[in-house]
Amino acid sequence: MNNQTGNMNIEGIKETEKREKDLEELKNEAEDVIGIAPWSKQITIRGVIASLVIGIIYSVIVMKLNLTTGLVPNLNVSAALLAFVFIRTWTKLLQKAGIVTSPFTRQENTIIQTCAVACYSIAVGGGFGSYLLGLNKKTYEQAGVDSQGNTPKSTKEPGVAWMTGFLFVSSFVGLLALVPLRKIMIIDYKLQYPSGTATAVLINGFHTPKGDKIARKQVHGFMKFFSISFFWAFFQWFFSGGEKCGFVQFPTFGLQAWKNSFYFDFSMTYVGAGMICSHIVNLSLLLGAVLSWGVMWPLIGELKGDWFPATLPQSSMKSLNGYKVFISIALILGDGLYNFLKILYFTATNFSARAKKNNIRTRKVSDKQNQAPDDLQRNEIFIRETIPMWVACLGYIIFSVISIIVIPIMFPELKWYFVVVAYILAPSLSFCNAYGAGLTDMNMAYNYGKI
Repeated sequence: MNNQTGNMNIEGIKETEKREKDLEELKNEAEDVIGIAPWSKQITIRGVIASLVIGIIYSVIVMKLNLTTGLVPNLNVSAALLAFVFIRTWTKLLQKAGIVTSPFTRQENTIIQTCAVACYSIAVGGGFGSYLLGLNKKTYEQAGVDSQGNTPKSTKEPGVAWMTGFLFVSSFVGLLALVPLRKIMIIDYKLQYPSGTATAVLINGFHTPKGDKIARKQVHGFMKFFSISFFWAFFQWFFSGGEKCGFVQFPTFGLQAWKNSFYFDFSMTYVGAGMICSHIVNLSLLLGAVLSWGVMWPLIGELKGDWFPATLPQSSMKSLNGYKVFISIALILGDGLYNFLKILYFTATNFSARAKKNNIRTRKVSDKQNQAPDDLQRNEIFIRETIPMWVACLGYIIFSVISIIVIPIMFPELKWYFVVVAYILAPSLSFCNAYGAGLTDMNMAYNYGKI
């Protein structure tokens, strides 16, 4: 009896301690929520510098991926981790030097991560790996001077001035188009946005009393694999004697397979991208590589002189390279059209089903009754800091007018009414893309652009 009573007392003490810890955590979270500074104070000089540095690093990474594999994985979570490492290192160095710094909050961490992601997103979506660099004269000459539909005047050499201006007039409009949809997507329809949610969970984990241990492990893991990748690339450099030399093109499967581009690269970039991408993407790439470079191109190459002139080099668009490019583009556009129609259908059916089930007003009342106080408090804070609707609409109109004037000046062949039509269609497409991203975490913006 005494042993049972003692065990019950120990269990009771443990339960009491657990409740006290839970209450303490809730209290800390409540204090964090109440003590949130306005957005103007969340933007700091160190945050701007950190986001600029991280944005530059990630822009280099995504450009390398964009120009080599053509696949750019989602880097939101790693950007949040790098932002945490950067600012924590900064503050610790200043503290050791005896300089008092303001505390590093989750809001500041989020702003740094968002700015860095926006920076490399422009590097990806701005066309630096595709159409902007494809406008130059050299690309036109490689495609064939006598290509139908192309004229020598339709080329435009890349330049920092006009490319910067083009991105300024075209990149800010999307932000303003989505401002009215924030509340609908996140609060009313409770879309998950998986990568964004994962980033938020990671940042919240960093900035809690228990988050230091987890953050320390993640930082150590990040630094370990970063060091391995860096020193491996440095080691490979000693054996690089040219474009087709060293570990970059190691003939793993023999010289005959190497001639058909089957070799091992030993590049950590592709290993990392493959680990981030889903297995379906990796298997699709493997299947495409085997079918094309292992079967199709060797067979088509044997038909030289029959299907295409034997005198032309393989790099010509009227030679084997033409089959490679146009078959690949047809597959990409076909898949893009399928996904475009699928997401549109999925969006329309989900949207209509929600509208039929209950209208927004009744859903608001029921949601407020069913929601926990913490969720209601978070929703209130989310709505509090927002761009007014009239500012978003006015800004969209102003940027659209500027684009309608400026873009035809940059590209005389492009008529002004083409730009008008694009900006009329943009809000509906942005809604579809935002809704689809919230459901599936797939950004279909580039496929919309292709179609």
